[in-house]
Amino acid sequence: MAAKKHMGRADPVLLVLFALLGLGFFFGTYNLVTMIIHKEAFNSRSWVAGGLDWFDPVISIPEKVRSRDSNPPKFHVALTATDTPYSQWQCRIMYYWYKKVKDLPGSDMGNFTRVLHSGNPDKLMEEIPTFVVDPLPEGLDRGYIVLNRPWAFVQWLERATIEEEYILMAEPDHIFLCPLPNLAYGTQPAGFSFFYIKPAVHEKIIRKFYPKENGPVTDIDPIGNSPVIIKKSLLEEIAPTWVNVSLRMKEDPDTDKAFGWVLEMYAYAVASALHGVQHNLHKEFMLQGELTYGKKGEWHFDKRSYLNGPPPRNLSLPPPGVPETVVRLVKMVNEATANIPEWDTLTSG
Repeated sequence: MAAKKHMGRADPVLLVLFALLGLGFFFGTYNLVTMIIHKEAFNSRSWVAGGLDWFDPVISIPEKVRSRDSNPPKFHVALTATDTPYSQWQCRIMYYWYKKVKDLPGSDMGNFTRVLHSGNPDKLMEEIPTFVVDPLPEGLDRGYIVLNRPWAFVQWLERATIEEEYILMAEPDHIFLCPLPNLAYGTQPAGFSFFYIKPAVHEKIIRKFYPKENGPVTDIDPIGNSPVIIKKSLLEEIAPTWVNVSLRMKEDPDTDKAFGWVLEMYAYAVASALHGVQHNLHKEFMLQGELTYGKKGEWHFDKRSYLNGPPPRNLSLPPPGVPETVVRLVKMVNEATANIPEWDTLTSG
């Protein structure tokens, strides 16, 4: 069983999430920004945008990653997605930046797959490497479409030819700001600690799926499945359990009410613990802010405003005083949309 590590020294960093665009339409009013900072550590400055009070954390590269052999194994980038316009435009930006940084020095990034769980090919098949899998049987997700994520991984792992030994589980709203090294170490997966995943707070509910005989609740990491870099063989073991735990949680009214839009994240954390797997937690994976429901700054950009089509090219930049990380993010979105063909016209189907 891997021991959890919380590393910490200011240094260059790594992966991450789409920012000010929120983490998706299933996540209510919650917005999340995650970014890889490249050789910069900015002062903490608060601001309100799209539902969050953002700040820039100090980030670091783990010593084990620095000191290990000079040729670490590559990881396969895999993100689950649907064929909706909302998912498509995010995937296109994510894939654009993957291609930009994949072969730069310091990268352990291997091949890329969009695991499309809509059941049918769509218009991005030629633009983005895609593997089509089936959604859950009709009605089984109970309107919570992210329940299809673990089922998509089960099918992809069973059917696809995957060259790499490791896998990065990503999502459409991730953006790579610089080359990402393989943060996993042997059989120890790498994950990110989410402040709103609190197994100990929900111990009574957690025990329905992780009985006392399995161990203390502290064995369950405060994570979701993404971002996680994990050995493929471990994910093959965990994924079916992740499906079953997700469905059981969704079927239980008390659990569904308590976990809400993060239910599938809790399910991955519990499934991992059931297999005796704990993750080394790396705060350099993402930026994380405090929830500020109902608040909105003078400048904001919420990706949920573009459920039916892509945002326009050349978005306005944030005003003076906003952290440089956020300005950089908007500039990266603008660069991607300026260079992706048919940005304004591609639709679902």
